[in-house]
Amino acid sequence: MGNSSRVFVGRLAGTDVFDPIGDRVGTVTDLVVLFRLTADPLAVGLVIEVAGRRRVFLPLTRVTAIANGQVITNGLVNIRRFSQRPAETMVVGEVFDREVTLKDGSGKAVVEDAAIELQRGREWHLTQVYVRMLKGSPDAGNTAVLPVRDVIGLKTNLADQGAGSLVAQMEDLKAPDVADILRDLPRDRVLAVAKELGDERLADVLEELGEEDAVHIVAGLDVERAADVLDAMQPDDAADLVGALPQPQADMLLSRMEPGEAEDVRRLMSYGDRSAGGLMTTEPIILSPDATVATFLAHARRADVPPALACMVFVCRPPLETPTGKYLGVVHLQRALREPPATLIGNLTDTDLEPLSPTDEIGTVTRILATYNLTAVPVVDDGILLGAVSVDDVLDHLLPRHWRDYDEDLLDATVNENYDSETEDLEDRAAQLPEEKREYEKQKE
Repeated sequence: MGNSSRVFVGRLAGTDVFDPIGDRVGTVTDLVVLFRLTADPLAVGLVIEVAGRRRVFLPLTRVTAIANGQVITNGLVNIRRFSQRPAETMVVGEVFDREVTLKDGSGKAVVEDAAIELQRGREWHLTQVYVRMLKGSPDAGNTAVLPVRDVIGLKTNLADQGAGSLVAQMEDLKAPDVADILRDLPRDRVLAVAKELGDERLADVLEELGEEDAVHIVAGLDVERAADVLDAMQPDDAADLVGALPQPQADMLLSRMEPGEAEDVRRLMSYGDRSAGGLMTTEPIILSPDATVATFLAHARRADVPPALACMVFVCRPPLETPTGKYLGVVHLQRALREPPATLIGNLTDTDLEPLSPTDEIGTVTRILATYNLTAVPVVDDGILLGAVSVDDVLDHLLPRHWRDYDEDLLDATVNENYDSETEDLEDRAAQLPEEKREYEKQKE
């Protein structure tokens, strides 16, 4: 960034933040500005990502230097999660890709970057924008650095504002990190970013968002696009999302989805939310007993298979799509890794693992996962494999409903409170049992 007092925000994003003794504090993700009636916008602080993917606010008054590819603070960082105020504007999240009009009448342009400069009184102002001229302008395709005062529409909230630059910056991020960024953006901006993401990418992100945010995005997409995204989601996550939509919209989306995917979603929606049937996915790894270890390992390496499900293959007679033919048992990944690649998995099948019934409640599911140290467990009805429940799906339902939006400290307190409450409830109920039943339960455990 050099030693100049002018800093381009596009280069500032992703910069490491250090305290005075050289310890890394976090990474810059955005810049917060306040638009004013007559003066240049005032840059008030940075949004930085610290440990635990928490985004916090760092006032620019606590920044002692921005130079040589790093930001130096005075060491005081408030770790309270950042929450955008109505008067604040995020430069990367809201200004980049905004269409503006040049005051001299030479046409329209799109903002690709912006610069802040240090002024007297230790204030940082947003002084310049880097723009690319749009079609229809005499200089279409050319770029220019212009003073903020020479463009119109920089603050206006445009519904059709693009999101290409922001999406490009998120290209290498994992889906949970992208979901965190979307939660911090204004509602209309969230939808603009979602529309720029590919179907597979958006499906992964929706699986990491809370119900309210996911419903907002799906409701804002056109029907065909929304159906394509639902097709790309894990069936259990798609079922949860469709179940949260108004019935007419849910029916329409199901009618536009691929028939096989829609059938899986409808089947999952027929079970209770906290039952094994409602928690399961219909797409675990399923192979016939004459498949080889090499085939199992190839399936486990697929990028679309969640890690929790990659640890186990479910062995069944054809058909191998749920609901399958006769369920025979499972083969654990660790066991398969100890065998030659040509070994038939039918010779390695574990038949001792007791499968779940689709009506089993979440407490039974949790007990089996914990007792046998599993990451997934089969769901079987009348000898037919219906799907599998993975540990991550159970955690989603055990945590508070909007846990993704919780501050880490609040989440810890809520989980502990819920655990204490459930423990006391179980103890009270146990105290009311007849002596012989308590003894039976003790022996059963």
